[in-house]
Amino acid sequence: MANELPEMRASDAERERVAERLRDAVAEGRLDMEEFEERLDAAYKARTHGDLEPLVRDLPALAGAGGAQPAPSGDRSPGGWARRIGGTATSRMAFACCGGFGRKGGWTVGRRFTAFTLMGGGELDLRDARFEDREVVIRCFSIMGGVHVVVPPDLNVDVTGIGFMGGFGESGSVEAAPDPAAPRVTVTGFALMGGVGVERKRTKAEKRRLKAERAEQVEQPERERKPRLDKGEDGPRELD
Repeated sequence: MANELPEMRASDAERERVAERLRDAVAEGRLDMEEFEERLDAAYKARTHGDLEPLVRDLPALAGAGGAQPAPSGDRSPGGWARRIGGTATSRMAFACCGGFGRKGGWTVGRRFTAFTLMGGGELDLRDARFEDREVVIRCFSIMGGVHVVVPPDLNVDVTGIGFMGGFGESGSVEAAPDPAAPRVTVTGFALMGGVGVERKRTKAEKRRLKAERAEQVEQPERERKPRLDKGEDGPRELD
């Protein structure tokens, strides 16, 4: 768009591409909701490339235009989950005794992962993780301690562990049906006087994205009711 003449008329497809960049920006925390709504409204009202370009001038390009970016958790776009399967595991086990451990961010889960806690605790966050294989088994053993496993809502997860004088189970509302393209993760093991819990939870970026989409859905009917005007030589006139 930067190479086009600024006075050239913008198309609906170009307005939508700018809107998508704005949605990505608010999901990543680059824009707050107030600025996002202002820019989004301006994008749909834009008449020319010169009106659109300032709205995304300070934002990075989309993955297709400026290089690959990691897929967000719960990515249902074509190839979203496929990009997160494969590669060398960065961790295959975690141990905590009277302390704690954590695995989160862009780590790669081994196809067989073992977590053990003794009077301690640990967290395994799979929302932004990669997976060494499509089938992953996470074995959790907790004695007077706990292991907290956080997964995205549409990951295929089976919980088969046993709790004795403790708990071993899944919590959190299932906000999305499991994605057939997602890996299958089996969480198994044993908890004695402790607990192992699996929680389905969205990342903060996904929550911001959903909030932005809901805000746009509320504003869309209002935009459709307002006629678009073309300021020609004979004064403003309504566009078809």
